[in-house]
Amino acid sequence: MASGWRYRIVSVVGVFALIVAAVSVANHPLVHSGFRLLPVVGHLPFDPAEGREFFIEAGTTAVVVLLALAPLYKPRPHRILDISMFALKRTLVGLFALATIGYFDYTYRLPRATLLIVGSLLVVAIPTWFVTIRSRPARGESGRAIIVGDDPSEIDRILAAIDIPVFGYVSPPSPYIVDTEGSGQPQLADGAGSTADSLTYTTDLECLGGLSRLDDILVEHDIDVAVFAFDETDREEFFGVLATCHEHGVDAKIHRDKADSVLVDDDQVEEIVDIDVEPWDWQERVVKRVFDVVFAAVGLLFGLPLMAAAAVAIKLEDGGTIFYKQERTAEFGDTFQVYKFRSMIPNAEERTGAKLSEEDRGGRDPRVTRVGRTLRKTHLDEIPQLWSILVGDMSVVGPRPERPELDRDIEEGVSDWRRRWFVRPGLTGLAQVNDVTGHEPEQKLRLDVEYIRRQSFWFDLKIAIRQIWKVVSDIAETLAHR
Repeated sequence: MASGWRYRIVSVVGVFALIVAAVSVANHPLVHSGFRLLPVVGHLPFDPAEGREFFIEAGTTAVVVLLALAPLYKPRPHRILDISMFALKRTLVGLFALATIGYFDYTYRLPRATLLIVGSLLVVAIPTWFVTIRSRPARGESGRAIIVGDDPSEIDRILAAIDIPVFGYVSPPSPYIVDTEGSGQPQLADGAGSTADSLTYTTDLECLGGLSRLDDILVEHDIDVAVFAFDETDREEFFGVLATCHEHGVDAKIHRDKADSVLVDDDQVEEIVDIDVEPWDWQERVVKRVFDVVFAAVGLLFGLPLMAAAAVAIKLEDGGTIFYKQERTAEFGDTFQVYKFRSMIPNAEERTGAKLSEEDRGGRDPRVTRVGRTLRKTHLDEIPQLWSILVGDMSVVGPRPERPELDRDIEEGVSDWRRRWFVRPGLTGLAQVNDVTGHEPEQKLRLDVEYIRRQSFWFDLKIAIRQIWKVVSDIAETLAHR
């Protein structure tokens, strides 16, 4: 993988060359002849560019697309799927900008037929280019590893068990160690409860910096593996580091004794085991994302009349807000806002001092409005969450996202609850269709982890159909009792 300015130069020059090549191909007579045979677009007129006109067309295209791709010039080795999708999105932004420029009346605007051909070539070539230049060079099987954590005894235990070279370690602010001599190396803090022997690793292992520099460290030193050495796996920094490893395509490992809060392959027999930061193959993730987008788009389209009726009913009943939003936990402990149709009286939690969410309360809550009771029984209050699916905060199928404070409460009784955080949360899931809620956390966790292990397009489709059937049955039952 190229790095620093070398990477920036390589990426810009490569994109420029691809753009010029695409414009050249689009202006070739043979391409024109083939394009005219296409249905729908084949009738678009061509204006072959030569000489000065060609340089202006190629220059305009290069400037616009290069500017659109500016966020990609930073050397950050994303996973193949992420970088290819990001490059595709930014390329489309550039092409839309070119299409917009084409509406202005000036002599050398890019003809629509040429733009279609150039666009078709670039949406394939540019993502492929960025994936290629971000690929790591072969270094054999060992690779380069760092240790991330602050527990001296855990670092020593990892160094004794690991079988690949360790380049250095990255440490967050720690209660275990302090730099008393300004040497850049950690020393035992008073009262930390350890012995000086636990810090013998510092003589041979370089301190690369703090967690704030982890992104740069992974890139600058071309790291393949990060081994976790935190004192407790429920610390906030733990899942933040996991998210960074996931983004950069770095393998994450942990000592088996500390693996309660993460997904690991149970067949591994080594002391240092791999964390399933990405438990699904990239092909499965692509298919799943396509399924999510299609499902959400179709649901929103056909659900518009119901959404309009629900919005009007909520507004007419008490004049309050139509939507209710709440913070929920996403992948790797991140958070996002989930939206539902409001089914309680306005400011219900503030009026009663209650902190439970709408869906956490059982029985007949007096704060639930008449319209709200109907929305809950028919599950129509959940329709706005299709937007969260469309923008990528949620999936159709996955572990149901909980409120962060509820996650913390459940963790006190279920230590490995965070295993659910390794995939995107879902509108429905294996636990939901089996009527298992957060009131049964161990059973819910078992079903969520089972789903993560068994996930496939057909399994998602089966769960989604079961959920749709439940919704239709509840709607029918509600209508029958009116």
